Amino acid sequence: MNLQKAEFLTSLTDLSKLPKDGLPQIAFSGKSNVGKSSVINRVLQRKNFARVGETPGKTIHINFFRIDNRAYFVDLPGYGYAKVAKSEKERWGRLMEAYFSDPTRISLGILIVDARHKPTENDVTMAKYFQGSERPWVVVANKLDKLKKSEVEPNLALIREALALDPQTPLIPFSAEKGTGREDLLREILRVCGELD
Repeated sequence: MNLQKAEFLTSLTDLSKLPKDGLPQIAFSGKSNVGKSSVINRVLQRKNFARVGETPGKTIHINFFRIDNRAYFVDLPGYGYAKVAKSEKERWGRLMEAYFSDPTRISLGILIVDARHKPTENDVTMAKYFQGSERPWVVVANKLDKLKKSEVEPNLALIREALALDPQTPLIPFSAEKGTGREDLLREILRVCGELD
């Protein structure tokens, strides 16, 4: 898969307009300030491809990026921003329920959490969406570069426990800043796209 051949396709709130060409969908989710766009940019080795939002919680759309006509990176709207109105939170919930209502559309779920902190209630809710889909999914613990070496293992253990991860669910220590974990995440993506044996 040529990651350089990446293009923004569409931004949707109406899921009846989802692409229906059967290409794998790699769904990225995470709270508003966890660095979701930065993770996508790091995977693609592109600096400003997925826009890094100036105001967290403003995107209540699902953004689709087509990668080499072989897969979609699906950027789900960020969650958990305190200043968002209740109506927006409810809209987010409806959109997520609609997107997850057909689990077959998800080839791989990627939940991005902050390596420095215990996962939030919203992170746990999102993990349940992925667990309920019964599709392959991974957890990416971003901002690893902000931790001391001695903090890494205890923090990863806390994340695994808080999200009730089973042993088969990969937990990838990641730094969008430094590139740590990129190869591990890319391997998971390529595997579900049939690019790895």
